[in-house]
Amino acid sequence: MISVVDYDAGNIHSVMNALSALGRSARLSRDPKEIERADFVLLPGVGAFGAAMRSLRERGLDTALANRMAADRPTLGICLGLQLLLERSEESEGERGLGFLKGEVKRLPVRTKKIPHIGWTTLEKCKGAFEGFENKYMYFVHGFAAVCEDESDVAAFADYDGKFVAAVEKGNVRACQFHPEKSSADGLELLDKLLGEDGR
Repeated sequence: MISVVDYDAGNIHSVMNALSALGRSARLSRDPKEIERADFVLLPGVGAFGAAMRSLRERGLDTALANRMAADRPTLGICLGLQLLLERSEESEGERGLGFLKGEVKRLPVRTKKIPHIGWTTLEKCKGAFEGFENKYMYFVHGFAAVCEDESDVAAFADYDGKFVAAVEKGNVRACQFHPEKSSADGLELLDKLLGEDGR
């Protein structure tokens, strides 16, 4: 059973539909104990970093997520769910992130293109669980991206008028800046791979 963190941060339904299409059993949860102990947890999200962190804290889900990641329990973040793994964000000054990864979230370093970045972009320099998806198109909707202090945490890059982090991986914790659930057949294939046996 996959526990999907329900904290009013959007894109829940598209994620649940994708899991159903993959034949995966999943349920929404706001229970910190369940989130900490579940076999597999998926942290989705769209919207503002600060509002999301406040919502997690109000429910005690920030501590539950921090504990499970510190214990290297299988966890997958999507879009904002990746950004929340960092220590802080330019989008919400003074707001603490989950701090699982060292670094911060910064506005995309574009020179000529519009923000937010909305559309299909290929993955580059894929490694770890993302290996094999080099040059595959994934669907992005974001204006900010992670800047990791330790580049070994980066599992894929993408380019939108400049290189940015498209995916991260540290132990059994992985996250995508893009939306695999909205990225057609390649995205669903990747999502299924990332869920692995723990997400059955």
